[in-house]
Amino acid sequence: MLQHIQEFGSNVIKTFDELVAGIDPRIKDYPLMQSPVPMTGILLCYLFFIMYLGPRIMAKRSPFQLKEAMIIYNFLLVALSIFIVYEFLMSGWVTTYTWRCDAIDTSNSPQALRMVRVAWLFWFSKIIELMDTIFFVLRKKHSQITFLHIFHHSFMPWTWWWGVGYAPGGMGSFHAMVNCSVHVIMYFYYGLSAAGPRFQKYLWWKKYMTAIQLIQFVLVSLHATQYYFMESCNYQFPIIIHLVWIYGTLFFILFSNFWVQAYVKGKRLPKQDIKSHQNGSAVYTNALVGGGQGAHYAFTLWHEAEGTRSAEWNLPPPSST
Repeated sequence: MLQHIQEFGSNVIKTFDELVAGIDPRIKDYPLMQSPVPMTGILLCYLFFIMYLGPRIMAKRSPFQLKEAMIIYNFLLVALSIFIVYEFLMSGWVTTYTWRCDAIDTSNSPQALRMVRVAWLFWFSKIIELMDTIFFVLRKKHSQITFLHIFHHSFMPWTWWWGVGYAPGGMGSFHAMVNCSVHVIMYFYYGLSAAGPRFQKYLWWKKYMTAIQLIQFVLVSLHATQYYFMESCNYQFPIIIHLVWIYGTLFFILFSNFWVQAYVKGKRLPKQDIKSHQNGSAVYTNALVGGGQGAHYAFTLWHEAEGTRSAEWNLPPPSST
């Protein structure tokens, strides 16, 4: 029995070493890219804080307002997202890419290295966006920390670490570029929302944000779908295309359901029955909207009558494709 356990452990270590050895050597010198262990540790600490430690700390405290911090945070992410989109465009998407089957440039040319850099920066922006949830915890907005929100904010950075580690560039990076384009709009909206009621008159376009998300998922899914109709494509990591297609299609369904329920049928989002544990742990909901699990994550903003409160910064970015 002990021998089998030792053999299993040796095989796990060997497989892990082989996976790490396959990381693109051009990106290994970037922060947190030498091994998935530090990144996994960060995400585990994040989960521990938002699901246990943070709610316990805040249980007997008043919510932090954090208005100025949120305004700065959101507009810094707007600037970062604009820079990332620009770098993706200049690293290939408006220079050498065909927008169809674009393989990863594995050379050390200036443009290829520029793509490697922006791919890493996109991944690191997902680490920064963990602050979305931490702000919710500190402001005691536990009803906004849905299962889908937690899954998205933890799963995306973890999978994209491997994505940028193995495939920094090529047609798989289209998803990242589109995602950051949407984040420019979304974090600009969050920044205005955090600024207070006096900016409400400038947020008349909030309902179109769902449409913007739908357009994102359509673009991402269509771009990935063309891969399946090509006679041949030399893109090196097809699994990334498969994952992007699944992601875009799944979230398109969720957001479409919200759009139908909220705007076609005119149904309101049900208020959540949020209870708090006596020990201070947060309670997380699945938030069913018209039978569509997870749609609460899409937009909870309109579940109260217009004008009853100022717009909340309560729309955690779903894409983070």
